[in-house]
Amino acid sequence: MSLEQTGLSVRLLAELFAKHLQDTGAMSAKQLIQKVALAGPVIDTVIGFMRQERLVEVCAPDMAEGRELGYRLTQLGHGFALDATARSGYLGPAPVPLERYREVIAAQSVHQFKVNRDQMERGLVNVTLRREMKEQLGPALNSGRAIFIYGPAGTGKTYITQKLATMFDDNCLVPYAVAIDEQVMSVFDPLVHRLLDKEVSSPSVLLDEGFDPRFALCHRPVVITGGELGMEMLEVQTNSVTREYEAPLQVKANNGVFIIDDMGRQRASPMQIFNRWIVPLEEQVDYLTLRSGKHFSVPFDQVLIFSTNMNPMDLADEAFLRRIGHKIYFGYLNADEYSQIWKQVCIEKQISFDPALLNYVLNHLHQGHKIPLRPCHPRDLLGLALDRMQYEGGEQELTSQHLDWAWGSYFVSLKAELEMSVNHMQNGGGSDGHS
Repeated sequence: MSLEQTGLSVRLLAELFAKHLQDTGAMSAKQLIQKVALAGPVIDTVIGFMRQERLVEVCAPDMAEGRELGYRLTQLGHGFALDATARSGYLGPAPVPLERYREVIAAQSVHQFKVNRDQMERGLVNVTLRREMKEQLGPALNSGRAIFIYGPAGTGKTYITQKLATMFDDNCLVPYAVAIDEQVMSVFDPLVHRLLDKEVSSPSVLLDEGFDPRFALCHRPVVITGGELGMEMLEVQTNSVTREYEAPLQVKANNGVFIIDDMGRQRASPMQIFNRWIVPLEEQVDYLTLRSGKHFSVPFDQVLIFSTNMNPMDLADEAFLRRIGHKIYFGYLNADEYSQIWKQVCIEKQISFDPALLNYVLNHLHQGHKIPLRPCHPRDLLGLALDRMQYEGGEQELTSQHLDWAWGSYFVSLKAELEMSVNHMQNGGGSDGHS
């Protein structure tokens, strides 16, 4: 209800107002409330300051706005807005001060949410996963420590980790931006933060919404990154075009889940990435720096999950692996587990289940070619077979010939691989056949 309660300086808010007026032209007090997500008395205080400094002037009522008086920038105000934009291009709801952000993160910590066995069963319904795996994953989620999931490719690591993220089915408040002294860093990202209710979580003129409208009410965030991850994505980003600070991935993941998938294939080396997490994992605090040189700390409150196809000992030393509380191995399936998934995929794809065809796949194809059973195989093989059936006219039954064709399309032929290797040697190693 007052400028003091916002935790922000009148100067910072005047600069934000000026940028909005520069962008829009003229606005009424009601429109300003919607744009900056602040209460009417705060708007009046800041506008009063800007009028005193001859930055804004009152303009005639706009008939389309219900005859409300409007405000527009003076010539001096336009210069003020340009200077403000040169320092920071942020244009959105008013930020929350860093200290308030820390308080809110602590109050809604993801580690206060505890997963029990019943929730685990409901969250993984129709998922074929051994009980002993569930009994490892559940306590790991509740531990507050990082989780390292490893095993051969195609054993369901990515699928299961994304399922684990859905266990956290409550909500949290995410600020649109955070003020570090007089600098503003945007936090809300529509690609990461899913609004729980657009009407409730949007800035409003009402004061009884139940929370400060400088925050958005969201599902707990889930950030997933893979081979594209570089070290710069874990630091405050500076957009050279908009001159705006953007929060790094781990800040966007606060109060939620951060999954680093396909570990070992990132643009940064595994040890660079692991070393980046040593302090946050131990202290639950991350230290960041703005382009101006300003250092500040933010909470590190998230379930951090690493997932890899590689041997963990090839990625990190024993000292770091000790810091990760839970290391969970995802291996190959047995025949019963494979059969359960095969039946589920048949139902999903509306393919008649034939036990004889399943036995053909298990005993002739997998066993005959010595290919271990992976959770990805039923969906991939049946999908390819369905592609062939549709090409042939659609309505016929699935046959072993369709599955043979799918198998040949799915797996790299040893003969073809050998021929390509021979050609490569004969042509002097050139990638296009030229030495």
